[in-house]
Amino acid sequence: MFTGLLAELEKNLKKLPGIGTKSAQRLAMYLIGMEKNSALELSESIRLAVENYQHCKHCNMLSEDEVCSFCSDTNRNDTHLCVVENTQDVYLIDNTHEFHGRYFVMGNLLSPLDGIGPNEINFPALLKLIKNNGIEELILALNPSAEGESTISYIAHQLEGLPVRITRLSTGLPFGGDIEYTNSLTLGNALKRRYSVSD
Repeated sequence: MFTGLLAELEKNLKKLPGIGTKSAQRLAMYLIGMEKNSALELSESIRLAVENYQHCKHCNMLSEDEVCSFCSDTNRNDTHLCVVENTQDVYLIDNTHEFHGRYFVMGNLLSPLDGIGPNEINFPALLKLIKNNGIEELILALNPSAEGESTISYIAHQLEGLPVRITRLSTGLPFGGDIEYTNSLTLGNALKRRYSVSD
């Protein structure tokens, strides 16, 4: 067992996704064994990113600016809105070159057992965006998991009666899988073959 500063470093590294005790211990040992200037540069990069990134005031994705590069791009289709869970999913979908509309980042998926309800997934902001911006198609590009399915059902139910076509990604994404681990060809095909949530 690590003690002192090393134990504190291990504890903080375990806060990262996918990092358990053994991985945290290996990383901690690697970091303290690094050349000092390299370790301090890494530390400074983390500090600067944390201090300077914020949520875009329009789409909620993480950005260095108050309005992200996607929202400030005047060449994007304003009538199509792709809803994703996190900022990383925006880049993954955009890299398929199959979608040229706007994005909205939920931040979380519905998970009542974890205390994540409609307000924690930014649904009020999404609803306002849809109503105020003439959205014609809403693409729900959420992970095919229990939380993703619950969120898709909730959004579709809440938007009943609004003049917006609601679609979701097609097959090719395994249930329980993450968009993050899907190759761009599969993700691009799922986006092209999206279908209406009400089907």
